Amino acid sequence: MNAYAPILVLGAIAAAFAVGSVTMASLTGPKRYNRAKLEAYECGIEPTPQPVGGGRFPIKYYLTAMLFIVFDIEIVFLYPWAVSFDALGIFGLVEMLLFIATVFVAYAYVWRRGGLEWD
Repeated sequence: MNAYAPILVLGAIAAAFAVGSVTMASLTGPKRYNRAKLEAYECGIEPTPQPVGGGRFPIKYYLTAMLFIVFDIEIVFLYPWAVSFDALGIFGLVEMLLFIATVFVAYAYVWRRGGLEWD
């Protein structure tokens, strides 16, 4: 238990700081509410009424974000490989070529389906 004591103390300090910050902000912050502050945030665009059934929701932004994450993960795997390239030898080279080929197939598929075109 003594080995975990510093981790628990650090967690308690972080939690106290988070709760204290939120509490202090609510106590000391200005309380001037108006119609614009009480509306949902829509990036400055006036929200349009939605149909009762929900209607269609454009998901182009979320698809682009997911594609960015997928291709960003490739960099996360490429950097450590590049650092230890000499120690891995030919096995590491073949494995990374297979990984890059797999990611390239996914990239070509997304490109062919028009996932990288922004309307």
